Amino acid sequence: MLFNSLSYAVFLPVVFIVYWVFLKDSFKKQNIFLLIVSYFFYSFWDWRFLFLLMFSTFLDFYTGIKIHKSTTDNLKKIWLFISVGVNLGFLSFFKYYNFFVDSFVDFLSNVGFNVSYSLINIVLPVGISFYTFHGLSYVFDIYNNKSKPTNNLINYSLFVSFFPLLVAGPIERSSHLLPQIEKPRVFDYNKSIDGLRQILWGLFKKIVVADSCAEYANAVFANYNEHSGSTLIVGAICFAFQIYGDFSGYSDIALGSARLLGFELLQNFSFPYFSRDIPEFWRRWHISLSSWFKDYLYIPLGGSRGGVWMKIRNTFIIFLVSGFWHGANWTFIIWGGINALFFLPSLLLGTNRNNIDIVAKNSKIPSIYEFLQIITTFLITTLAWIFFRSNTVNDAFGYIMRILSPSSLKPLDAISTSVSLLHTVVFIIILLLIEWLGRKSKYALENFNYNFGKVIRWAFYYVIIFLIFYYAHGEEEFIYFQF
Repeated sequence: MLFNSLSYAVFLPVVFIVYWVFLKDSFKKQNIFLLIVSYFFYSFWDWRFLFLLMFSTFLDFYTGIKIHKSTTDNLKKIWLFISVGVNLGFLSFFKYYNFFVDSFVDFLSNVGFNVSYSLINIVLPVGISFYTFHGLSYVFDIYNNKSKPTNNLINYSLFVSFFPLLVAGPIERSSHLLPQIEKPRVFDYNKSIDGLRQILWGLFKKIVVADSCAEYANAVFANYNEHSGSTLIVGAICFAFQIYGDFSGYSDIALGSARLLGFELLQNFSFPYFSRDIPEFWRRWHISLSSWFKDYLYIPLGGSRGGVWMKIRNTFIIFLVSGFWHGANWTFIIWGGINALFFLPSLLLGTNRNNIDIVAKNSKIPSIYEFLQIITTFLITTLAWIFFRSNTVNDAFGYIMRILSPSSLKPLDAISTSVSLLHTVVFIIILLLIEWLGRKSKYALENFNYNFGKVIRWAFYYVIIFLIFYYAHGEEEFIYFQF
């Protein structure tokens, strides 16, 4: 069930009404109900993988209790290794088996051994990377004595499989979400309206911006050899806004849906394309994943506390693993490596914490220097996105080499899409304008109710709703469902 589908448009109101009207007197019944509908939501893709989700949930629930009750460090480590080993084993098999086989056979072929082999047609369970990390963070926190395990399987299962975050995040922490699950929730009209507002903005980013950009980007990347370098530049920029609108739009819908039910999920995006350098970008892009790798991989490796070599090593490890997390393809690994290279200068020069506050915090517009910083950071990240989007490493390098060719000085090629490039540019401008005005908030429209009069607000809402319905051409999947 997709957030941008008619099914979800029926599903969410039904859940909301039952949850607040018929079950409002018992938060325990609400939790049971939410768990049931979350499993129903997940089973829409493939009900068979529901058993894998349930097994992973019980494994971490049980090992969490065993770790907490262990009387020796060795016993704690055994239970931790069981949880980590089984979880990563499932993730590796479903997501990386064919990649490892292919890479190993290619290596043997390069050293003179020809091996015949066949790959397995493996279906990737939707959301496995996300709910695996939910469970692992819970177990790690118990092992490190940062939290205590819950003895309520229903509550823990809901923490792992709560439907707004189940298939594409944000990656929640038990210390943040479990306490909300374990106590009564009271209906708050203002929070519900705020949730609807964030859902509306998320749908605009996905359906109007991301899907419009996708048509142009897909057409360009599919036949990049046939297009001028100038067209490829525009195609890469369109993909940059496609992936942002797609994933941050999903996160907005997830957070808004959760707020309708009385929950606050972790913020996953904080206006990353207004970043002034690469470290700031990574503090604002996919925040829940970046912080997960920081807390459970980067810091345990020593973080930036060691010498220069340790800083370089840990930075590359964190970005390479992040790239590999995104998919079983060398393009993602190289994408991670490129971002590590972009990140290192700021880290080694000690400027990686220079830009903590939002840009132009006390001004309506950025300074010329800040504007140039934003443009430079955006272009650097867009260059890296070419590897993320390309099917193969050769395609990525071929795409870049064509951009560097004299054809970049030629006019744009005519690309056949249902949405004109001019309309797409207008949508991007609207997105940037609204997000700039709301950049000091958790999401663009959070304070919209207070900053504009009633007539302007409702006119804006009606325009956004019209555009969503007008440009809704089927149920386009979200990019991060494949991860």
